[in-house]
Amino acid sequence: MKLKTMMFIFLSTLFLTVGCSTNETVESKLILPENLPNFVEVSDLEKIDWDKKAVTFNNDILGNENKSGVIGADMPSININQKWMWHLWGIEKPEKTKLTVIGLHRETGTVHPILTAGWTIGLSGANNGADAHGASAVNIPEAGEWAISLYTDGKLFDHLVYVIKE
Repeated sequence: MKLKTMMFIFLSTLFLTVGCSTNETVESKLILPENLPNFVEVSDLEKIDWDKKAVTFNNDILGNENKSGVIGADMPSININQKWMWHLWGIEKPEKTKLTVIGLHRETGTVHPILTAGWTIGLSGANNGADAHGASAVNIPEAGEWAISLYTDGKLFDHLVYVIKE
C-alpha cells in the first residue's frame, strides 16, 4: 500500500512538473528591427525550411522554380551594393503589386532589410518567363545561410534560402 501511495505521489509530481514547464513562454531567438513592416509575422520566419535551398533554373535564375527567384543572387554581395532582379510567378497584376523583402540570417537570428532602398519595391510585368519582375540593389551584411522572405501586398508569398558567400 505504501508503495502505491509513493508511486502515486511521484507520478503526480512528475505530471505537474512536466505540465507546468510546457506552458512556459519560450522567447524567440529572432532579433527583429524596430521598423519591420507590421504584417511580417514571427511565425512566418519560424516556419522556414532551411533544407529547401534555392536551385538554378531557366539558366540563371536562382530560387524556387515556378514560384520565385533572383538573377544575381549567386554573385558576391557581402557589404557591397549588388543588383538583383526578382522574378515571381502567379502574380496577376504586377504593376499594382508591392514586393517586400525580409532577410533572415540563420546563424545570428537577425532580421535585416537587404534592399538598399528600404523594405519594399514595386514590380513590373512579365520577364524571363515570370509573371512579374523587379530590379533592386541589395546589400547582404554578412556571409552565411539566409532566408529571404517575400511578401506581396503584405501577404507571405515565398521563402528563398540561399548560402551567401563572400
